Amino acid sequence: MSGIRFFNIHRPWEDWFGMLLGVLIMVSPWFPMQASDVVDVERSHLILNSFVVGMLVLGLAQLEYVALHRWEEVASILLGLWLIASPFIFGYAGDQMLQIWHATLGALVAIVGALQLWQDWNLSEQELANHPQ
Repeated sequence: MSGIRFFNIHRPWEDWFGMLLGVLIMVSPWFPMQASDVVDVERSHLILNSFVVGMLVLGLAQLEYVALHRWEEVASILLGLWLIASPFIFGYAGDQMLQIWHATLGALVAIVGALQLWQDWNLSEQELANHPQ
C-alpha cells in the first residue's frame, strides 16, 4: 500500500530527473556509441533540435521545481512525444543509435510528465503553490 502513496505525491527528485533528462537530450548527438561518419554540418538540424528540446525540458523541470503548474507537465509530455517523432520528421531515422536514444529519452520525458500530471491533477491552485521543495 505504501507503494501507491509513493506515486501519488509529486516529489522533488522527479524534477531533478527531468533536469538530468534535459541535459542528456542536449548532448545526445555526441554520445560515443553513434556512427561518426556524418559531418556535423550535415547534422546541424538534428543538433539544433536536440539542443532546443533539451533546453526546454531542462527549463520546464526547473520551473516545476520552483512552482508547480499543470501546463508544465503537459508541455513536458508534448516535448517527449516530439523527441520520439523527431527522427522521422527531420530524416535521421537511418541513424539507428540516435533514433534509439531519442525514443528512449523522449519516452522517459513523456512518462515523467504524465506521472507528474497525474499526481497534480486533483490539487487546487493553492496546493500547487504550496508545493514543498
